[in-house]
Order: sequence, then C-alpha cells, then structure tokens
Amino acid sequence: MQKDLAGCRVMISAGASGIGLAIARAFVEAGAQVHICDVSEEMLHTAQADLAGIGIFKADVSDAAQVDAWFTHALAELGGLDVLVNNAGIAGPTAGIAEVSVEDWDRVMAVNVRGQFLCIRRAMPALQASSRAAIINLSSVAGRLGYPLRTPYAASKWAVIGLMQSLAIELGEYDITVNAILPGIVESERVKEVVAAKARTRGISDEEMQAEVLSHVSLQRMVPTADIAETALFLASRAGRSITGQCMNICAGVQTLR
Repeated sequence: MQKDLAGCRVMISAGASGIGLAIARAFVEAGAQVHICDVSEEMLHTAQADLAGIGIFKADVSDAAQVDAWFTHALAELGGLDVLVNNAGIAGPTAGIAEVSVEDWDRVMAVNVRGQFLCIRRAMPALQASSRAAIINLSSVAGRLGYPLRTPYAASKWAVIGLMQSLAIELGEYDITVNAILPGIVESERVKEVVAAKARTRGISDEEMQAEVLSHVSLQRMVPTADIAETALFLASRAGRSITGQCMNICAGVQTLR
C-alpha cells in the first residue's frame, strides 16, 4: 500500500506534534513529499530536524491570510498537491454550557471548522489538477456520539463530518475523494490534558477519570497515533481511491463519551 505514495505531494495542518506529526512521519516514510504548518515555530523546527526533507510554515488555519500564505509557500515547494490532511483542531473548554464563554465557542469553531473550510477552498485549484486527489479531515468520535462538558468541541466535530459528506458529493465530479477520520481516546498529550480537566470538574483523580473513560472502550485501551496515521495512508493510497464520504472510526470501540 505504501509504495504507491512515493512522490505524492501532501500538506498537513498542525503537523508538528501529536496526530499530525504521526501522519507526517508515515507519509515521509512512504516516500511522499510533505509540507506542514503549525502555530508553534519551535515545534515546527523540531519536526523538521526529525523528519528530513519536510517543508514547514508557521500558520494559524483560522486566519485566511495565513492560510493563503502557507499554500503559496507550500505549493511553490511541492509543485502541486495531491493530498490535503486537515488535522488542526483545539480541545476547547471543559465546562457546562452555561459556563462556556462566547469567545471560547467562537475560537473552537474558528480553528476546528473554519480552518478546514479555508484550507479546502485554497487547495481546490491544485487538487483539481491532480490525478490522485484526496482530502482527509480529522473529526472525532465526539462527532457522532456527543460529549458532555465538551459541547463546543463535539459540535465542531459534528460540523466537520457534515463538511466532509457534503464535499464528497460536490467534489466527486473532479474525482477528489473526501473522508473523515474519527479518532477515539488517543495516546497524546492533548488527551492527558482533557482527562485532567474533566477530573478536576468531577472532583476525582486523573487516574480515576482515565479508568472511567476507558471503561467505555471495547478494547480497554487508548489508540496509538500511528494507527491514525496508517488510516490516512490508506485513504490517500490507490487502495482508497473508491472510498469517499466515509467516517473512519479509529477508536478501539468507543461506546460512549462521559
């Protein structure tokens, strides 16, 4: 599966850490040309030192001007685009809906939903010129289950699925596949922070909170970031060319989110 990705031109938002970095690493190891953006210049340079040959650019995907600048820079380096991975997203507040500020709500929607829209819109001319174009949006199991005390995040991830399914129909005439990956409880620093925040809200320890979270997961464990990356490779490969409009649940069997 990986061999047909050699030379594939890939752009990944928020690619300097966590799931994004794992996806970038997988594509590089598969022989793809990779360009990433992130809001942290320090993490970008660390990623570039770790993954030889990747392009980097500092950008906040919620800002249209910064997205435009990233694409101008990346497309000049890559010479085109075959795969866009919309990975950027923020966790948002952990709080009851009455305690969620308008500013927090707007920020979550700006990064998690507007950011994907801006990147897809800017990528369209390059993707239409590709013979193997794929858009991969990162959503979450929260986008199909709901997530109490994480309403802004869950709502944004439901929106990502709606965006994906609408575009899968709209862009089918250009032979562009559009799919979403829905990670579950992932082994990452962000998940640790979310678990800790929910533990504080509930007045229990981090360990108790994590045990409760995993009790609703069929495999009773977190998902390695490498598993998410392998799914992205599959969707971008020749094996994934007839898959579009789909939610790929890579979640170890999450039954509910509490």
